[in-house]
Amino acid sequence: MKRLDDIVEFVSGSSQFRIKEVSDDKAPLYTYYGQSEIEDDLLGIDSNGRDSKKVRTFDRVNTLCQGDLVFSLISGESTIVSANHHGYLYTQNYVKLVTNEKVDSKYLVYLLNEDKFIKKQLQMGLQGSQVLKYTLKQVKELEFLELPKMEIQLITGELYFSQLRLEALKKRVSNLETAIVLEKLREASNK
Repeated sequence: MKRLDDIVEFVSGSSQFRIKEVSDDKAPLYTYYGQSEIEDDLLGIDSNGRDSKKVRTFDRVNTLCQGDLVFSLISGESTIVSANHHGYLYTQNYVKLVTNEKVDSKYLVYLLNEDKFIKKQLQMGLQGSQVLKYTLKQVKELEFLELPKMEIQLITGELYFSQLRLEALKKRVSNLETAIVLEKLREASNK
């Protein structure tokens, strides 16, 4: 058995309540990384049209880069940050996991999101809790079996992300087809 803190370094997000917002146009403008961004990055699609919360501040804040692995302490989901969300500010509700050469980031996302043994550990940590939120300590102590060879990790991680994207695109096509049919039915019934 290995623990997650044996193979990754953890970088916590900025405390949202300590960020001093300013109205000075010279201050950098940051967009908050949230649950919808996690979902977009995981599915490989951009929902567009969403009005994400922004903040202007001179404070030093933690931001994400394309390719970072981020874990949500709210949902227990993880993903790889896309180019669309490069430079987004992440709060204490998220933690960046910095991998080493022994583990592929996409494989680790697959493991954290889909492994039954890890899911069970996360669920056990929530029992009796008033607020359903995972702790950094809980995530660091997640245990898992030995990692497969890097070649297997790379293939698994790629397949996982490709499958999620394919599923999301099929769902989008289905929703669009439904909208078209409903519109034609409305037009036909109004004649």
